[in-house]
Order: sequence, then C-alpha cells, then structure tokens
Amino acid sequence: METLRFIAANLPLIGRLTLDHIAIVGVAVTIGIVTGVPIGILITQNRAAADRVLYVAAIIMTIPSIALFGLLIPVLSLIGQGIGYLPAVIALILYSQLPIIRNTYTAIMNIDPALREAARGMGMTPLQRLRRVEIPLALPVIINGVRNAVVLGIAIGAIATYIGAGGLGTFISRGITQTDIRQLLTGALAVSLLAIFADYALIGVRRLLTSPGLRT
Repeated sequence: METLRFIAANLPLIGRLTLDHIAIVGVAVTIGIVTGVPIGILITQNRAAADRVLYVAAIIMTIPSIALFGLLIPVLSLIGQGIGYLPAVIALILYSQLPIIRNTYTAIMNIDPALREAARGMGMTPLQRLRRVEIPLALPVIINGVRNAVVLGIAIGAIATYIGAGGLGTFISRGITQTDIRQLLTGALAVSLLAIFADYALIGVRRLLTSPGLRT
C-alpha cells in the first residue's frame, strides 16, 4: 500500500521520467535500425563477412552495461559529453546491433530460393527483388529483432541513470541509495510495464506490416 500511495503521489514525475526513458531508447533503436538492417542485408552477400560482423556484435553484447558506460565516459569526455544522454544512446545503439543485424541476415538468407528465381524470371533487378520480394518476406523476422532490441534497450536504459542519463532508472537508483523500497519497486514496475507495452505494440506493428498471405 505504501508503494501504491507513493506512485499516486508521484505520477507527474513518473510520466516525465517515462518520456525521458522512451526518448533515449527510441533514438537509439531508430539509429540501430537505420544502421543494422542495411548491414544485415549487405552481409548476406558474403558468408565470411557475415561471420565476422555477427561475431563482433556478439562480443559487444557480452560487455556488461556498466563497463561499457565506463569505457565511453573518457572517450566522450574529450568533447564534453562524458556523462548524460549521449553515452547512454551510443551504448544502446551498440547493444541493439546484434538482434537487428542477426534477424535481418537470417530472414534474408532463409527466403525460398525459388521465389528469388521467380522474381529474376520476371525481369526484376537485384534492387527490385530486394525491395519488392525479399524485404516484405523478411519483415516479420526483422521486426522481431527490433522487438528484442527495444526490450533490451528499456532494461539497459534503466542502468544509464548511473551516468546521469535520467529515465525510470532514477527511481531504482534512489531506492537503492536511500534504502527506499517504494522507489525501488516503482522503478522496477515502471520499467517492466514499459517493456511489456513496447513489446505488444511492436507485435501489432509486425502484424500490420506483414502481408496478409504470411500471417499465421
């Protein structure tokens, strides 16, 4: 009951921090899509390049978020941005690459070769095949990669409060520092609900963008 009263008394602050959290994750994942999807498409042309790119992306995923923030601080301090919004966004961009690149690569590679041959037989150029056949067929799997990146970004974004990025992790940080279970539970609950909402929203987006013939 104490936690519920705390939430009710701090709804405006929760709303503001939620918007801050969404801004960080939204910008990072958008840039992750703009960079990751083209990379995933390009590496389908070369298996060796694909192995190297996916390996590097996997290594980045193994770096603990606190350690990655720590690595970014001295580098970005050279331009006066060692803490705050920028290092948080850069870290989330790096973490978003693996699920987006891997799902894009897997989706394109698993397209039935017969469909490519049919498109080629219709006189489509490689770019037309990519735009009209391959990407529409791969889109559901690509969006699943985006879903993973968003949920991961929301979770890791909560830790970014320790480098001054704000967001819902502020409640968790204050709860730990002040030994205040109300703030700790509020932050954990808000982050979880945001992740669930974003995941279901992207499921809806996937359904809208999937060709009716491919829907299960």
